[in-house]
Amino acid sequence: MTSLNVLVYPHAMEIGGSQLNAIDLAAAVRDLGHRVVVLSEPGPLVDRVQRVGLEHLPLPGRRRRPSPAVATRLRTLIRVRGLDVVHGYEWPPGLESYAGCAGGRAAAVCTVMSMAVAPFLPGRLPLVVGTRALQRHTAARRPGPVHLIEPPVDVVENAPGHPAEDFRARYGLHGSPGQPPPLLLAVVCRLVSELKLEGVLTAVEAVGRLAREHPVRLVVVGDGPARGVVEEQARRANATAGVPAVVLTGELHDPRPAYAAADVLLGMGGSALRALAFGRPLVVQGERGFWQLLTPQTCPTFLEQGWYGIGDGTGGADRLAGILRRLIGDPALRTSLGRYGRELAVDRFSLQRAARVQEEIYRSALAARHGGPGSLARATDGLRCAGGLAAYKLRRRYERLRGTATRDDFNAAVLAQAAVSTAPEPTGSLDALDGTQCTQRGA
Repeated sequence: MTSLNVLVYPHAMEIGGSQLNAIDLAAAVRDLGHRVVVLSEPGPLVDRVQRVGLEHLPLPGRRRRPSPAVATRLRTLIRVRGLDVVHGYEWPPGLESYAGCAGGRAAAVCTVMSMAVAPFLPGRLPLVVGTRALQRHTAARRPGPVHLIEPPVDVVENAPGHPAEDFRARYGLHGSPGQPPPLLLAVVCRLVSELKLEGVLTAVEAVGRLAREHPVRLVVVGDGPARGVVEEQARRANATAGVPAVVLTGELHDPRPAYAAADVLLGMGGSALRALAFGRPLVVQGERGFWQLLTPQTCPTFLEQGWYGIGDGTGGADRLAGILRRLIGDPALRTSLGRYGRELAVDRFSLQRAARVQEEIYRSALAARHGGPGSLARATDGLRCAGGLAAYKLRRRYERLRGTATRDDFNAAVLAQAAVSTAPEPTGSLDALDGTQCTQRGA
């Protein structure tokens, strides 16, 4: 088959799940024999782009989003470089990619790893989402294709046995001299208000209590605008515990030593899947008090709705503490769940499998571009998109004036709940399911 000429456009270059997926998948698609270039603003992950051997094209960091100037630049790149596909990650690059490809030879594709899809995205723009529930919810509301690629993991780069001793020593995680090392818990995430903050604060509180009873530590890896709030919660937890039970490392360009050092990992989304690749037990974090241990019995829920959940708003710290007590007291359970998670990551979420799916999405988008709807249908789609975007911008401006705007409203809890509200409840007894069934569902 002919090779493709692809431009990948992440929405940001700070460390985060969507942009890491964009870069890793770009490199994996390149390894299938295609030409791939990355377009982005400056940021820490530009080094990762260059490290994996991809060409990087710069964008200014300060610009309107979406930007007509970026769409114009994309049109120029399509013409000069003979691009076949322009792939934007999240809605602003998705809109710019769509505008850049309008009337030309290249096909636009948009990946949305947020918990909801912006309703003003063009109806015929091929979308890629990260959960079955969101795929089904979105496909029922738009005419264009909605594909599924669950967040992929490089199971070679992320694997048991990665060096971790220096990480434990650097952050004082060995415990007291002459005593067995404490059980190490880790959470790796950006410290932002939407989605992440509630769970991180709950984990800090729960570990502060547990450390009075058990030798346990929590390391929080990441940075962001909510770091000060987390630091204050950690100070209170450490005072409660009487020991440095919670340690914040800040952002690590390579967090693999933290994953490898941990005995138990807490997380959601792509971070949760990376935890599986390291062969560690995983407690899935969500919002409104949601915490659930990944087991063969709970796995079908996460395959359906994604590695996230919404609780009833009560008892989050108690729920997490109960799960952790169970893991602390049962080393054999930790070993079996870690082995199960690693097998699940390799069988279902490997980067190489996702790259082959991505390649087929590109080819189908290109085929549809050359034989798709006429100019009138595309114009109508564009006008609907423009009207929806204008309404969204007005609403956001109003919310900012009132002081109620979220940093990322397509990851807000209400929208996330709407995105998964169509997910069916598992049928039959979950206790009857085994790991093999879970791994193979939808594979």
